[in-house]
Amino acid sequence: MNVCVYTLGCRLNQCESEGIADAFTAEGFNIVNDKEAAEIYIVNTCTVTSKAEQKARRMIRHFAHDGICIVTGCYAQMNRGDIEALAEGIVVVPLDKKAHLLTLPKHIKVAMESGMDLKEAVGSFTDSKASVFDYDAASFSYHSRAYLKVQDGCDNNCGYCRVHVARGPSQFLEPEKVVERALQLKKEGFNEIMLTGVNLTMYDHKGEGLGGLIEKLLAASDSDVRYRMSSMEADHVDDRLLNTFKDPRIQPHFHIPMQSASNKVLERANRKYDKNHLIYIVNKLKEIKDDPFIAIDVITGLPQEDDEAFEETYEFIKEAKFAKCHVFPFSPRPNTDFYHAKDKVPEYLRDERAAKLRALSDELHSEYMERQRGKECDVIFQARKKGVYTGLTGNYIDVLIENPPAFAKEGMLFRARFNDDVTSKKTPYVTILE
Repeated sequence: MNVCVYTLGCRLNQCESEGIADAFTAEGFNIVNDKEAAEIYIVNTCTVTSKAEQKARRMIRHFAHDGICIVTGCYAQMNRGDIEALAEGIVVVPLDKKAHLLTLPKHIKVAMESGMDLKEAVGSFTDSKASVFDYDAASFSYHSRAYLKVQDGCDNNCGYCRVHVARGPSQFLEPEKVVERALQLKKEGFNEIMLTGVNLTMYDHKGEGLGGLIEKLLAASDSDVRYRMSSMEADHVDDRLLNTFKDPRIQPHFHIPMQSASNKVLERANRKYDKNHLIYIVNKLKEIKDDPFIAIDVITGLPQEDDEAFEETYEFIKEAKFAKCHVFPFSPRPNTDFYHAKDKVPEYLRDERAAKLRALSDELHSEYMERQRGKECDVIFQARKKGVYTGLTGNYIDVLIENPPAFAKEGMLFRARFNDDVTSKKTPYVTILE
């Protein structure tokens, strides 16, 4: 029986989807992508923007027409009734019960063996005992790299964000469990592990913090395993954490949800850092790593963003030479402080600013790619398509492998060199070094 797990949103959602897919695989189900027919579709939703919700609704309607559609995630937590009204036969599993889906495959298998059809089997599923940290997939159906969830929830209350409402307060997986799972993933053959969380840098923020966790991971890990961070909120990025990045096993790729470089906008949005802290983080990352790939999120049109505040953000991005900017026009979300804000920026101006930042991002990305010409890099093999292997470098650049060894397979790690014709217009080639 085919099962498709369709994911929207953050890397944490991807991690949790992989855990759900792994649970189905363990019970003999066949995992497929969204282009293939399936009897069961699971849509893992996001509520960060209205566009994410629109896409979720479109896919839910599509999948519900073809099979049983189970919907979970942040959008399902916040808008259950709206989702159930989209079509018949939709099963909504709220975010706070998403981990229960890890036991659904076994329930379906047992129920159908007892004579139930698939619809009855899914309908008879009841809550189980499961933790938000039970997504410890041993295999990954949609990725060649491993995701390790170490944190969930958020204690902040940013003016534009309702994820903290959906996910609840911050909590974390004990360091000993994290180390145990990382070592198991390495034993399963994964040479790269990405640490994920709703607010990753809030890991044990009242104790030893994320830096303390990474120290333990590095002390317990082999020299040939790579670690990568998912998004890092700036407020809990401290010197202890930054110092761990000196280890070559920490990949030179970082993502910071900056949102703005204007102090008055950051304060209005209830962000817990200022521009000076952003400057400190960026400078330290560049000092620690050789030309790291630093990407940011930035929101245009936040309340209090006048022309001066926007220009301050624009100039900061230009001077910092970020490798990529993910630009989001401000989208007022229900259950947030900004939903009824009186000082919103007109939509036409918000969108003009977004277009300007996207153009700047394209320029900066082109400059970054051109700097890669002839550089050596580590590359992890990801997939073979039409006889050509794709890969991902340590600094998070998708590449094509020019001379893959005959014994190459997904997940293997090789030393390579960028060819001299690198541009941002097409996927670059790398040559494997002997």
